[in-house]
Amino acid sequence: MTFFDLADFDNHEQVVFCSDQASGLKAIIAIHSTKLGPAVGGCRLWDYVSDEEALIDALRLSKGMTYKNAMAGLAMGGGKSVIIGNAKTIKSEALFKAFGEALNALNGRYLSAEDVNITTSDIAIANTVTPFVTGTINKSGDPGPFTALGTYLGIKASVKHKLNRDNLAGLSVAVQGLGSVGYGLCEYLHKAGAKLFVTDINQEVLDKAAIELDATIVSLDEIVDQDVDVYAPCALGASINDDTIKRLKASIIAGCANNQLAEPRHDQALVDKGILYAPDYVINAGGIINISFEENYSKEKSTKKVEEIYQTLLTVFVKANAQNKPTGYIADVMAREIIKNGGKK
Repeated sequence: MTFFDLADFDNHEQVVFCSDQASGLKAIIAIHSTKLGPAVGGCRLWDYVSDEEALIDALRLSKGMTYKNAMAGLAMGGGKSVIIGNAKTIKSEALFKAFGEALNALNGRYLSAEDVNITTSDIAIANTVTPFVTGTINKSGDPGPFTALGTYLGIKASVKHKLNRDNLAGLSVAVQGLGSVGYGLCEYLHKAGAKLFVTDINQEVLDKAAIELDATIVSLDEIVDQDVDVYAPCALGASINDDTIKRLKASIIAGCANNQLAEPRHDQALVDKGILYAPDYVINAGGIINISFEENYSKEKSTKKVEEIYQTLLTVFVKANAQNKPTGYIADVMAREIIKNGGKK
């Protein structure tokens, strides 16, 4: 593997490999850009098949954070970290303290937070040895509910643009993944009158959704085949690929997962099939927006900022139509322009 030739290495400013034998820490911290401020992005704990897979994930996620923060109008750059290991066996106080010491070595160029398999309690442990974490319990707290809210509003914007409807009553939505954010999204959708089709690896949470949200449970493989209005990827990335695009019946893709497209060319493939795609780093920015209010936290101000996702997506959709370009391409262009202009939209 030649690191600098990797397709996902996008002139990242810094990539750090961290190891601590005593705690078992093996981590990668990718800083994509600090042009708009310190790099900010969560830490993901995952049992990757290979170190290369972990590296590619960190590179893709960190670039996404740069664009996400720019499109959300935040004075933050983009970064991301991954810890390699099985979340069921590797978690310990020593592990997260070692991770905190690794953050100290970067001296504030990167601030971490919770992500997949990492909780605010885990971040609190790191916080005992480092100030370079955010989304902490006694400040902005768990960003998940705000990611769910932003995604819900993004679905509403997508439905408005594609179906010319101001409400979701009677529409059907297939939700892939019922983690804390995915389940929170389903609660919003159920309250709005949408019919839910859901899948997850956790049978207990599926049963809960069936009872509380009148959701229809389908298998992991069959979720993409549902004849629905909206497909909402809310698990890990790359669920939009050559296989699933052929099978999709939904006219809208709008969910909270990161890196939903397996490859950049799938952006155009969705256009060719007449599917409206809400760029993932635009629609799922609610959590990082809430984190941006970490100091002097105000839930009211955070919520108001999250609500801007609705109009931002409509702007992306309108520009994509006017220029006959895929929505993901348009969002990338807009993000790069914002960064070039020092944060000005």
